[in-house]
Amino acid sequence: MIDLIKYKKKLFAIIIKSNKIKKNGTNFISPKNFTHQVGFINRPEGYFIKPHTHKNFTRKINKTSEVLFVKSGIIRVDFYSNKKKYIFSKLLKKEDLIILNDGSHGFKVLRKCKLIEVKQGPFFRSWDKIKFKKIDEKKIKIKK
Repeated sequence: MIDLIKYKKKLFAIIIKSNKIKKNGTNFISPKNFTHQVGFINRPEGYFIKPHTHKNFTRKINKTSEVLFVKSGIIRVDFYSNKKKYIFSKLLKKEDLIILNDGSHGFKVLRKCKLIEVKQGPFFRSWDKIKFKKIDEKKIKIKK
């Protein structure tokens, strides 16, 4: 299942639930305008991908986006607007993947987890993040 997380007509995130992409070939999930291009490759044994190089050209990126892959455990993703207003939460489990593209977010580990995170670099903590107060646990709304 592919779950599009939208708020006020903006695509905040895409969640890909584990083992739901079965189509053969190379299939990109993220829209072409996302700063992270995320795809799944499903090819048979012996398939050959031609050697290649990527051309140098300047890209302008205004905001850091992230990709998280849940190797194990369960995490809750809390979605907030760009104005820090809590919207709702989603649960991610083993082998789920999320592309965070817009809005604000926080996480709570619900079951000991291991994650792989990919984002643009270089990363400068003092320039890149603005932290704010999390939502009260009593107000959490898990959206299916």
